[in-house]
Amino acid sequence: MYEQVSHALLNDILDELDREIRREDLRHFYTRLGANFYAIHSLFFHLYGHREDFKTQMVHLTERLARAYIDRPTALKQLDMAREEDHTWFLSQQWVGMALYSDGFAGNLKGLNDHLPYLQELGVNIVHVMPILKCPQGASDGGYAVSDFRDIDPRAGSVEDVGALADSMRRRGMLLTLDVVVNHTSNEHEWAQRAREGDPEYQNFYYCFPNRDVPDMFEATMPEIFPETAPGNFTWDEEMGKWVMTVFNNYQWDLNYSNPAVFIEMLDIILFWANQGADIVRLDAVAFLWKKIGTTSQNEREAHLILQLMKDCCQVTAPGVLFIAEAIVAPSEIIKYFGEDAVIAKECEIAYNATFMALLWDAVATKNAKLLNQGIKSLPNKLDRATWLNYLRCHDDIGLGFDDADIRACDYDPYSHRRFLVDWYTGAFEGSPARGRPFGVNLKTGDARIAGALASLAGLESALEAEDQPAIDQVVDLILMLHAMILSFGGIPLLWYGDEIGTLNDNSFLNDTHKASDARWVHRPRIDWARAERRHVSGTVERSLFDGLKRLIAVRKDTPAFADFNNRELIDVENPHLFVFLRTHPSLAASSVLVAANFDAKPQYLDLDTLNRRGLFRYGQIIDLASGESPAVFNNRVVVPPYHFYWLANHRPGALLNDPFGVGRHP
Repeated sequence: MYEQVSHALLNDILDELDREIRREDLRHFYTRLGANFYAIHSLFFHLYGHREDFKTQMVHLTERLARAYIDRPTALKQLDMAREEDHTWFLSQQWVGMALYSDGFAGNLKGLNDHLPYLQELGVNIVHVMPILKCPQGASDGGYAVSDFRDIDPRAGSVEDVGALADSMRRRGMLLTLDVVVNHTSNEHEWAQRAREGDPEYQNFYYCFPNRDVPDMFEATMPEIFPETAPGNFTWDEEMGKWVMTVFNNYQWDLNYSNPAVFIEMLDIILFWANQGADIVRLDAVAFLWKKIGTTSQNEREAHLILQLMKDCCQVTAPGVLFIAEAIVAPSEIIKYFGEDAVIAKECEIAYNATFMALLWDAVATKNAKLLNQGIKSLPNKLDRATWLNYLRCHDDIGLGFDDADIRACDYDPYSHRRFLVDWYTGAFEGSPARGRPFGVNLKTGDARIAGALASLAGLESALEAEDQPAIDQVVDLILMLHAMILSFGGIPLLWYGDEIGTLNDNSFLNDTHKASDARWVHRPRIDWARAERRHVSGTVERSLFDGLKRLIAVRKDTPAFADFNNRELIDVENPHLFVFLRTHPSLAASSVLVAANFDAKPQYLDLDTLNRRGLFRYGQIIDLASGESPAVFNNRVVVPPYHFYWLANHRPGALLNDPFGVGRHP
């Protein structure tokens, strides 16, 4: 379609808009709609152009965009314009995130608002509030089975509380991240209830079938997500008298995006929460948005087109809002959620770096960085205006989706190696200090995943039980080293609440019949604020971790090379225990930082001769930015202690006399 034809169609559609809409001041809206309409119309036509009601649906879509723009608060419109001017603002090293459940962190949204100074004390300025939308009690999947997309769980507060939190965070220079579950609804959602009542319009919002003929064709190639608790991908609904697709749990009905009305409704919901003050919207389960017989119904091309269309529409109404793609898939697939054949992200600006997370845990268990180095080599380059979300733990489990070819390249057998990792982190392997739990065990395939708090997986729980102070100190070093990796790798580091004070597994979930079958609740804690106060007490684990992280976050923010401009280079140092990479800055060549981490329980050595030949550390004294001190060097080799890391930079005489990073200050 030629662009002039597209604009003629746009004029026709604008003529059909409601008169009430046309009376509003829509100057910026019309400018952005004109700039994006060709892409919007092309994508909408590709997905839905075969339908007789295509033109009608296109008018409905444009009207929803206009109404969302009209409803957008003035302060947010001003923020949109500022971010349009500085379009790479989120790539800065200044951003550090934390994900949390509002009830587990502070009781509710008002409590979270009251505890924002605690997060600022640590240095966190992005807060991902885990799902707070209204869900049925006992069948919520941790907030991901939504029964009302425009209201929140009354235990968390009200929609007004969301706005108040967003306003408070904005005044503090903090960003709010909220979830929208785009793949499915609860079976108690109004749409599902109307489908049960026999309304064909709403049955077409889902995948509903009178018999097993079509479901069986889907099942032939679709994997099971929760084989222990929700085998299969379809559930018989007695009231409706039909089979309905339920990929995750039997109470979560998958939405049918081949229906344009579903797309328009879900887009409108995203824009609703953007207008409540969400700076970032996390789109849950995006890999599952399009279902196709004969495939796994994951990562389909149409799913990417839906995300592109959502992004283009959001650019019209709320261009300052970012999207996170929640797609825990192989590296070759995750990179596509930024958008293919593009320079800037045309789908989601941010994606979870699940590969890096899992590789770090592999290095901890094996005490070497072989698979970590191999896996990072296989991690594709991201787009320029896109970034990773780097994390160690989250609300979900640890999957072991390493590429089998990478595992074999490290002389491991894929099945045996994964089995070892599960045994190590669940404490079944002799000598393991980890205290995790198995999750998602598939008895048919032998696959399993891992649940557990970071501190318990790292060995802090067992060290505290044994009252072994050297072991405790070693685990503290390990936890800080792991966080140093996500703080310096390139992207936005995302901490999990409680990790900053070494929160352990919470086994109380076993006493709740609604949670006992889901081991992931073991690492979804309720913060003990009395224990958190111990961060002010000298000699405590809480202080060592909190102050250590606080210092690392401050150094990150003052290190330009840690901004994310595709400026990371993996360095092969021929020592399997070390993970080493170089961070540079595109316009500040002298600000390079070499990151080196030792995953072994013994000291290792970083040979400077190799680095000198690359032009690194040839002049001046080496300094570790994290500590402000010079590391031990012997025979031109840097000694890296067990479970320790360095952020190494050249220290030329007089360069740091004023201590600009504050690295010389110790808590």
